[in-house]
Amino acid sequence: MSNLLNSLLVMVLMLNLFALGTSRIASVIRTVAMQGALLGTLPLVLHGHLSGGALLIAALTITLKGVVIPGMMNRALRDVKIKREVEPLIGFQASVILGALATVCALLFAGRLPLAAAHAGTLVVPTAIATVLTGFILLITRFKALTQVMGYLVLENGIFIFGMLLVQAMPLVVELGVLLDLFVAIFVTCIIVNHINQAFSSLDTRRLASLKE
Repeated sequence: MSNLLNSLLVMVLMLNLFALGTSRIASVIRTVAMQGALLGTLPLVLHGHLSGGALLIAALTITLKGVVIPGMMNRALRDVKIKREVEPLIGFQASVILGALATVCALLFAGRLPLAAAHAGTLVVPTAIATVLTGFILLITRFKALTQVMGYLVLENGIFIFGMLLVQAMPLVVELGVLLDLFVAIFVTCIIVNHINQAFSSLDTRRLASLKE
């Protein structure tokens, strides 16, 4: 089971780097959707049994992160003219290198933490830290609103991985509340993105600075 879990988490880390290295917004959306679907299986793999709560969390996570939210993002993308992130704050190759360094730092940092015996031999904690850092990189270095939304979703994926460590101790309603908050936040963001595009004919968030005048 540990080998299957680590293989799953390695794929999550690889998707982090791919999201950082592509300029096509549609590719970023597909990458984050794949990552969300993979994370949906994490409650089942991590705890090795099919409890009702774990099955419910897995089903909701795959549905929201892998289907519903990416579908909303793709619909928003079809309504705009911008399909690529053209001028990021940091180049795509540099972003991949930065993401790789963040992953290495996460591995080193997690190795110094006093983890429980069940998690000491897995990549759960370093993957969670690396995914959170990847989300921050996307949020900080990208200017297109849709890409920033994907960065927010990647950031939440990292927090979700952390939450899976406590899924047995944490009430199910808390996990469901997090997923509901995420869905509402993305739904509202899609509305905001639509209004930004109508007002500026662009999804570059730097254009919002003109509102000060």
